Amino acid sequence: MLETLDLQTLLTLAGVAAAAGVVGGVLAGLLGVGGGIVIVPALYVALSLTEMDPALTMQVAVGTSLATIVFTSLSSGWGHYRKGSIDFAVLKLWAPAILVGVFAGGILGGLVSGYALIAVFTVVALLVAADMILRKPSADPNPRSFSKPVWAGLGVVAGAVSAMMGIGGGTVCVPLLNFLGYDIRKAVGTSAAIGFIIGLPGALIYMVTGFGAEGLPPFSLGFVNLFLAAVIIPLSTSFARVGVMIAHAIPRRALRLAFGLFLLATALRMGSDLVAGLG
Repeated sequence: MLETLDLQTLLTLAGVAAAAGVVGGVLAGLLGVGGGIVIVPALYVALSLTEMDPALTMQVAVGTSLATIVFTSLSSGWGHYRKGSIDFAVLKLWAPAILVGVFAGGILGGLVSGYALIAVFTVVALLVAADMILRKPSADPNPRSFSKPVWAGLGVVAGAVSAMMGIGGGTVCVPLLNFLGYDIRKAVGTSAAIGFIIGLPGALIYMVTGFGAEGLPPFSLGFVNLFLAAVIIPLSTSFARVGVMIAHAIPRRALRLAFGLFLLATALRMGSDLVAGLG
């Protein structure tokens, strides 16, 4: 069991976490992603430097990411609210179904192999990146109308995938809302608010499912590492406001491309780790 870490490893973990907090915070405000899309792979790489069982590495990265998203999404969501870019009708319609998905995905993510989580992360990120880079949205956004059962189904899927990936929902919800005809800035703002709905129950579930697990790093509460979360949260919440300002200052097409290219790079990195691990 990992009871202690040497000072150099601890400082390395703190440094990676700090960098992830800054970049993740900017991306949370810029893209409505909660920051998990950069925090998860960053923590995954950092935790790989320890003697931790590789099968647990991804679960700790995901659980810790969800804990940070609780705070980052509040900061990002508030910034977008002040800009008038949160669609509360969608939020009210979608929230219950997303919660159901989070509970299902969180429980599954805490029980299955870490390699399964990496596979989910990689496949979803590649699909979303392709859509955001290649598809040209309508110049005049016109939201499409769907029945409540369809919205509920989409919400359950979005919540489950987000909980398994350790993200705030933006990676799934932003392109989905944009595909459904919502303006990209409305999609980003609404997804930022959805991050809180996903992060809080998701983090609690990963704490419970990982409780008592052997081989976790010091300062862990289940699959949530409190040390890494404490380093990330102040930085991610502060820099989320910077991302919000950038999101409302650059063209919509640039916002879609930034989102898609970052996801593509992340997916390729995680995919290479998956192939190496299985090999």
